[in-house]
Amino acid sequence: MSFMRGDFLSRTRKLVKGLAKAQPAWLKAMEQFHAFDPPPFRVFALRVFELKEQGVSEEQAMAIADMEYVTEKKAKKKAYTRLKEIARFQGKRLPQNPYPSAIKEIQAEERKYVCDRFFNPKILEIVEKQKAEAAAERLS
Repeated sequence: MSFMRGDFLSRTRKLVKGLAKAQPAWLKAMEQFHAFDPPPFRVFALRVFELKEQGVSEEQAMAIADMEYVTEKKAKKKAYTRLKEIARFQGKRLPQNPYPSAIKEIQAEERKYVCDRFFNPKILEIVEKQKAEAAAERLS
């Protein structure tokens, strides 16, 4: 059968006069949408549920999931340490930590607002008003 020769993409290109692409534009967006890392607590809970479905008791499932999580975290930390060693050896800038702690992430987000607290003129004006009000209350 001659109409079945060739791959699917070339046949599709002939049908739409060359406008078919190997990877559609929406595919990349979908891959980025599904490429996020879930929070560790979700991974932990999912692993516990998987183990419980296999017939493991809840305490054992939690212990196993915790052990796996700690092992994975240690492996990631070791890999990052090795990356830093390689960067130092090559004289390059150290790579950014791909697994920062949640506390440091929150502090990095709030750093802007902390700086505003001390240097933003509008906020300084509000602070002065509050100080004046507090001093007036103390005097009365």
